[in-house]
Amino acid sequence: MVKDYGNYPRHLVAVDCIIFGFDGENLKILLIKRDFEPEKGQWSLMGGFINSDETSDQAASRVLNTLTGIENIYLEQLKCYSGTEREPTARIISVSYYALINIEKDIQINERYSAQWFDVKDFPHLIFDHNEMVQDAVSRLRYRASTQPIGFELLPERFTMKDLQNLYEAISGEEYDKRNFISKINSLGILVRTDDKDMTSSKKGSFLYRFDEEKYHKRISKGFMFKM
Repeated sequence: MVKDYGNYPRHLVAVDCIIFGFDGENLKILLIKRDFEPEKGQWSLMGGFINSDETSDQAASRVLNTLTGIENIYLEQLKCYSGTEREPTARIISVSYYALINIEKDIQINERYSAQWFDVKDFPHLIFDHNEMVQDAVSRLRYRASTQPIGFELLPERFTMKDLQNLYEAISGEEYDKRNFISKINSLGILVRTDDKDMTSSKKGSFLYRFDEEKYHKRISKGFMFKM
């Protein structure tokens, strides 16, 4: 016998996306101006409702593509937010995701949303519980970056050791000793030094590196544990 769910309450389900980027010095977050009530004109995370024919993962990917015009972004489900009074107009349950975007890629920000990058250390107050979502996403990102090489998603394909150190300092909120950091990175054995140099930092220049994903997965298969 098929159970009748008609007597149970129905709720709206949405996704909200915390979008991180890196400008070479600071960890950034992409926010939009909300264009409808309530809280019209206030800063917000990019979000949308889950359609009846899609999963939450698919909805999050669609929402990201709508804003940035790009696909195949690093995307991870963060948490479900189900506070009974999180929005004033309806009972809306939100599944949050965080995404990592390489700012140097060809990103076509949809002008409709008046989106703007902000430093994660200094961004405006957000609507509803979106500030809490950002805090939770930063905590998750810090943990993931210390146990998996996801930080490379925020860098261009080729980067200097200084770029990499700047990134990990921006994510962790800590400063690292240069020699110790380079020694630690080299010990992981997952970078390839190219023959090219970045000549903008000094006359001598700095070698450019790239992340070797194939080498990383081979090491993982042999029991390698990534740890920063």
